[in-house]
Amino acid sequence: MSTPTSAAPTTSHVELRPGAYADSVTLLQVSRSVQALDGVVAAQVAMATPLNVDVLLEMGFEVPAEAGPNDMVVALRLAEGTALDAALAGVDTALQQAGRRDEGTAEVAAPRTTGSALRRAPDAVALVSVPGPSALVEAMDAVDAGRDVMVFSDNVPVEQEVALKRAAAERGVLVMGPDCGTAVVGGLGLGFANTVSPGPVGIVAASGTGCQQLLALLDHAGVGVSSALGVGGRDLSAEVRGLATREALRRLDDDPEVELVVLVSKPPADDVATEIEEHAAGLGTPVELALLGPGQPDLTAAAERVLRRLGREVPAWPVVGSAAAPSGGTALRGLFVGGTLASEARLVATAELGDGHTFVDFGDDAYTGGRAHPMIDPTLRLEHLARAAADPETAVVLLDVVLGHGAEADPAALLAPAVAAVTRPVVVAVVGTAADPQDLDRQVRALADAGAEVHLSNAGATRRAVELVKGARA
Repeated sequence: MSTPTSAAPTTSHVELRPGAYADSVTLLQVSRSVQALDGVVAAQVAMATPLNVDVLLEMGFEVPAEAGPNDMVVALRLAEGTALDAALAGVDTALQQAGRRDEGTAEVAAPRTTGSALRRAPDAVALVSVPGPSALVEAMDAVDAGRDVMVFSDNVPVEQEVALKRAAAERGVLVMGPDCGTAVVGGLGLGFANTVSPGPVGIVAASGTGCQQLLALLDHAGVGVSSALGVGGRDLSAEVRGLATREALRRLDDDPEVELVVLVSKPPADDVATEIEEHAAGLGTPVELALLGPGQPDLTAAAERVLRRLGREVPAWPVVGSAAAPSGGTALRGLFVGGTLASEARLVATAELGDGHTFVDFGDDAYTGGRAHPMIDPTLRLEHLARAAADPETAVVLLDVVLGHGAEADPAALLAPAVAAVTRPVVVAVVGTAADPQDLDRQVRALADAGAEVHLSNAGATRRAVELVKGARA
């Protein structure tokens, strides 16, 4: 259907392509390619999941009621006079090019199952990145073959995670995940891993961005990390009970290169935390606990404890730019791509400010069904940033930017102009290392030039935002 919009001289077009499928990252690339065409004001090509339909409705597109998650939706907003046929041809071309990239150029046929792939690479770690409901079958193939597996997939039911990890425990293999975003295995970064040098620290992480915060802080202090074994954010929950954490701790305890292990987690179940602490105390390698929760130290404090235990100097954590005092509002609005960073900010801020503030994790399962992770696709957060900036209750906006392999190639390219348009103070934690492909210094400078105050420490950024909110209240 094609309908002219009343707010501007544009034409909107929405069509369904039933049964057409492409993954969310591919469709993100297609959308960006189409939006770059002459005369295209806005473009969204996505699977019609409920979340994506909501986004399209918020953008002012009229999505047919019969749209379902197995349908591809093409939504275009064109400048007046732009030929619709040419724009749709651009969509088709972008989809075809994406399809050719996916097919690759190898002459050897790709393996059809996880098991057949593992037979070709007997020493490989399996990496599973499929829709959550399909992840168990693929991951169990790897476990049955006696291989470690990293499950990048999210939206995996917790009962399936428990079954998978119990099977892995029986076979002595490690399951990293589900929803494991970061790992460093044998010096190789997997998922959203930062570039770090090898060193005396090993990390076990029931937290992706919590692991990345530690990697970034330790790297800034000149301390390397030999291994970072992600175990999934639910591993220390009451249901999973640290099944993968125990195996990861055993492996790092056996590694002669590891002098100190750091265990980092989102807020764990209390009784599970006690069990794991007792288990860690019996290992030969010392373990530093960085378990977030009310009254517990933040991740920056944990990094500082690690440095002191290693006999290293604790540096001043860098801050670039300076946020101005708020001109109105009393609320802190946190918009995060990292779940652990959001949890840490909520804990730090609530202890100082009480309730009434918001901390949204756009990487949560509720926001990623049918969409790429916000570290790849910033669309949802940018929309919420505009809303928070327009809300008269907002005093300060708090953001994170997480760098590393697999993440958005140049996050400041879209975020810096959005920050520059915000009339409220903006404080940003940029989590990354000097060797990351996005160029940490360039990202920090672009955001600071846009008016943000930029920290390497997420806890430090949060405390600065709290200070500004307190000033607004006073």
